[in-house]
Amino acid sequence: QFHIAESGGGLVQPGGSLRLSCATSGFTFNYNAMGWFRQAPGKEREEVACISADGRRIHYSDSVKGRFTISRDNVENTAYLQMNTLKPEDTAVYFCASRLIRYCSISAADFPHWGQGTQVTVSS
Repeated sequence: QFHIAESGGGLVQPGGSLRLSCATSGFTFNYNAMGWFRQAPGKEREEVACISADGRRIHYSDSVKGRFTISRDNVENTAYLQMNTLKPEDTAVYFCASRLIRYCSISAADFPHWGQGTQVTVSS
């Protein structure tokens, strides 16, 4: 069955960087678009970035555009989120999720499979 596991979260100072990984198994990774979402305390889950199955189409939320980079390795069945110039408002639990089709969506409701999340805290 689907298995998604995020890693790479932690505590970082403002302006710092982190790289999140999303290891997957149990499905044909290169058939599915992958997304990163985040949820801060008291807030709704929001889209961060999405990458199509072939990696050619990428979408970023306005809040992370120019600072974060989503990528994927269809041999290693892993997605990544490189986060640079982190800000305190980036503090959240970050989730990796899979669609069942090749194309991206900005809606969490379009992603049926999720990991457990990894905490990212940006603080001095």
